[in-house]
Amino acid sequence: MPSHSETKTESAPPSRRRFLATAATGAAIAGFPAIVRAQAPITMRFQSTWPVKFIYHELAVDYTKKVAELTGGRLKIEMLPAGAVVPGLQVMEAASKGVIDGGHGIPAFWFGKNTAFGLFGAGPDFGMDGNQLLGWMEYGGGRELYAEILAAAQLDVMSFHFCPVPCEPMGWFKKPVKGTADLKGLKFRTSGLAVDMFNELGMSTVQMAPADIVPAIDRGVLDGAEFASATDDRIMGFPDVAKFYFQQSYHMSNNFCEVMFNRKKYDALPDDIKVILKYAAHAASADGLWKEMHRMSQDLIELQQSKKVSAFITPRPILDAQLKAWSNVVKKRSAENPLFAKVVESQRAWAKRVMYWHNTVQVDQKAGYAHHFGKGPLA
Repeated sequence: MPSHSETKTESAPPSRRRFLATAATGAAIAGFPAIVRAQAPITMRFQSTWPVKFIYHELAVDYTKKVAELTGGRLKIEMLPAGAVVPGLQVMEAASKGVIDGGHGIPAFWFGKNTAFGLFGAGPDFGMDGNQLLGWMEYGGGRELYAEILAAAQLDVMSFHFCPVPCEPMGWFKKPVKGTADLKGLKFRTSGLAVDMFNELGMSTVQMAPADIVPAIDRGVLDGAEFASATDDRIMGFPDVAKFYFQQSYHMSNNFCEVMFNRKKYDALPDDIKVILKYAAHAASADGLWKEMHRMSQDLIELQQSKKVSAFITPRPILDAQLKAWSNVVKKRSAENPLFAKVVESQRAWAKRVMYWHNTVQVDQKAGYAHHFGKGPLA
């Protein structure tokens, strides 16, 4: 049987008791910030340039979901639709002034601030699509040039560019167009630098808010219009007022999206969250393109089958005339704006090298499609 001395519990020396108490208190304090972060995430209020039902507003929301997931809920961005706080085309300025914390749109929408913005997805494509132009943004000097233009326009934002937009259709017409002569004098809605290009073709261009386009065609105020894609054009109601839908055009053939943050709000974020914002844009770029493929292909077929829309490939003479028109536009705008000329020079250098490589190594995918499936619906 153990003696009393063997069962007695020894007390810790005073110095050790102080150490253990201090360590326990320190551990509790060290864990406190993590608890605070979990209870009080950083919240931001953004607005897009898009109506709530548009696929591009959906893609904007997708970006915010990726940010929330990748930050473990530490940063939550509310993405409001166009008009919730300011009109869609005022999103960039509102983000710069801190009226909203940020926004989503396309660079072409800021064309009125500096014509060079029009070259970021809505200018001559130099043979590139939107993904290849995004390559220039990341590796060809595009981001640095964009920062110069933001500074020149006194816009205090931090932007990420992502999610290439497939080549936009030339547009909707009440009557078929077979050549450039059919375009002369047509009252046609477009925007940005495309106004210059279509004017070169002899069209009478009009800029108007998206909500006004379809009613204007219905009333005969417009003979035709371009807007976005089969997906958003269907939502807008174009097939109810025009039945001739021309695919392929050089007016906006390499577009992409942009998410911008108020600079002060962005600078105040923790460094690891800033990194996440960049790579969330990269992830959203791939996911967005895949979603566009899925939805836009479905909607183009649906327009033809259910809405009785006649879809055509834009005649080659019109496409060739667009290329010539772009050369004239670039020459004129470059003479007016040194930044415009600087961007053109950089894009041309990138396209000459990268598209030489692409066109050399890329097999003819149209031939592959024709072999397996026959002629396409618009061939």
